[in-house]
Amino acid sequence: MTRKAKILLLDLNPESGVGKGLKGILEKSSNVDIQIRHESLRDLESSSITIQKVISVFKPNVIFFVLSTVSLKQASELTRSLDKEESCVPIILVIEGCTEDEMFALLKLGAADFITPPLTAIDIIPRIMRQLEQTHLSKTLTYTLREKLGLKQLVGESPIFFEVIKKIPLVAKCDASVLISGETGTGKELCARAIHYLSPRAHKPFIPLTCGAIPTDLMENELFGHLRGAFTGASSSQTGLVHEADGGTLFLDDIDCLPLPAQAKLLRLLQEKEYRQLGSTRTHQADVRIIAASNLNLEETVSKGNFRRDLFYRLNIIPLLLPPLRERREDISLLAHHFLRKYAAELDEPVTGFAEEAMQTLVVYGWPGNVRELEYVIERAVVFSGKRIMHSSDIDLPQQKTTVPQESFKETKTKVIDQFEREYIQGLLLVHQGNISRAAQAAQKNRRAFWQLIRKHQIDVQSFKPG
Repeated sequence: MTRKAKILLLDLNPESGVGKGLKGILEKSSNVDIQIRHESLRDLESSSITIQKVISVFKPNVIFFVLSTVSLKQASELTRSLDKEESCVPIILVIEGCTEDEMFALLKLGAADFITPPLTAIDIIPRIMRQLEQTHLSKTLTYTLREKLGLKQLVGESPIFFEVIKKIPLVAKCDASVLISGETGTGKELCARAIHYLSPRAHKPFIPLTCGAIPTDLMENELFGHLRGAFTGASSSQTGLVHEADGGTLFLDDIDCLPLPAQAKLLRLLQEKEYRQLGSTRTHQADVRIIAASNLNLEETVSKGNFRRDLFYRLNIIPLLLPPLRERREDISLLAHHFLRKYAAELDEPVTGFAEEAMQTLVVYGWPGNVRELEYVIERAVVFSGKRIMHSSDIDLPQQKTTVPQESFKETKTKVIDQFEREYIQGLLLVHQGNISRAAQAAQKNRRAFWQLIRKHQIDVQSFKPG
């Protein structure tokens, strides 16, 4: 079925020819019946009133805004004004050479998506169709999905964690590839799901795949599928996960485990939006957003020759780094209570909270398995506790293994002392809800000396206080 759309093309960079090229692509589209209005904006200030009149009369379904790096300030002002006047009309930015911070700023002002030259129909037309579909989605259904599967699942208020989480709604607006990095158990899949369910693709499938769990020789078949007779034992055809995720999001966890042949095919999917099933000469189109994740430093994997550099750059358009739990200890209490409520309800157990020494036990532990390990520890404690208040004796933690230091004795000693001081102080502040006097008394130190330690380790006392 051919869709109809009114496209307003606002060109702030007419000298580049990008606007004309975009118009040519739109005019040749056979998937969307497009009515185009092309406006060149050489003098933005005198054009702003005219633009509002054009929008009110033309009533576009989508606005494309072609801009240059030298006009970013003016672009920000226009994007803000367009979003304020016509908040229901999605704005897609067309820009080359924009930095990550500038991109986030424009998305925050109300842009729905962005795209960078060279422009191709396979990049542009699916974006338009998604925006048209999104306009007709039920607001109630979307709100329910976002509440249930979006940011609500990402628990934490520490500055280092919030710095990442606040970007997610902006990342969800656009359609660029995302690379999520972080240690095992930091919540990379939860982050990917939040991006999907806060995006225009929320009503389409979210398909997760752990690359390390699939044998190397089966990976291409898992992703792209096969035709009957493609290999020995292929008695029937099979569609792959790329086909299942069409219109939605494909989440590739442990992307570093993807074999090199599959990397080449994934790169083509990202660049050309097309793929072939095993044993087929026919090319299939796929409108899929790729979110990848790894617990390794992927740049080091590239330098070792185990991962394609061009694929890394294509995936790493928007990088997100999730901090380990030991770097956000002020969130341990929030997470522990979150998991306690969850499993107390699921298992119908009477436990309602933690004793002071139990919480201190949780705070000072190193959590090598991060949030996932904390969840399992709380689940196990709820199963065996049987009490209303959980004590430290109810919390079963493994003994942390020691490692052979690779640094000098002095360097290792300094690091260990610094880590102990920071964790010890954070634990006391958490238990005493940010009260420095009570924490200092518990540490048997005078208040001034305790405050100096807080300043030394740059600990935010306010984050430990209630509310």
